[in-house]
Amino acid sequence: MTPRQTPSLTPPLVAVAHGSRDPRSAATIRALLDVSRGLAPGLDIRESFLDLSEPLLTDALRGLYAEGHREVVVVPLLLGVAYHARVDLPALVAEVTADCPGLDVRVSGVLGIDPLIETVALDRLTEAGADLADPGLGVLLAGVGSSNVAANDAVAGITTRWHLRRGLLATPAFASAAQPDVPAAIARLRLNGARRLAVAGWFLAPGLLPDRIARLAREADPSVIVAGPLGPDPRIAGLVLERYDVAAARLAA
Repeated sequence: MTPRQTPSLTPPLVAVAHGSRDPRSAATIRALLDVSRGLAPGLDIRESFLDLSEPLLTDALRGLYAEGHREVVVVPLLLGVAYHARVDLPALVAEVTADCPGLDVRVSGVLGIDPLIETVALDRLTEAGADLADPGLGVLLAGVGSSNVAANDAVAGITTRWHLRRGLLATPAFASAAQPDVPAAIARLRLNGARRLAVAGWFLAPGLLPDRIARLAREADPSVIVAGPLGPDPRIAGLVLERYDVAAARLAA
């Protein structure tokens, strides 16, 4: 992607990710935002986290307020509209704006289920050695899992599109809170004729849950191919900026 020019007076972009006890997770988020900075060199981009990693979103917003900023755009680095996006994030923003008179914070849409991200996930499979043209290949699309049925259905919808458009034998698999889990997803694929297995990750960064999914998959089949996380891909970095642009336009209006 070609770097774009961004006026210095535009509101800062505060990207917010889940956060993790695994330091690889925050490092990957920072690397992703470094790519975004390269694409928009005039834009002030800050990282933040909902929990477990630093800086927390609330601290990042208060820090910008102390610097004199009164308009901020928050871009959630979330791949679904579940509890974090619907409840946690609005509550944290409301907490800060209540304490910071005159601060206008606009929250963009999540990264969500986007065709670009789906393509990145497939590319990670290919990079890991999966032959997507192999009719005997069964693919697990592994996500976090949510108590929100619509969020889980959105992940399942990706596997349906992969089957209809690419002929892939694919099924979702969730790390927690939803079914099928990894063993159940593998059993489903084998029942449908899969002879070889691969795991695609619906995760931006490495961490405890992706590691758990990989471990369960390898326990079921030591030869399984496990793709890496989506990571600091320029396509995702550009999508972060697209989400920012839409929210910043609303702020300007």
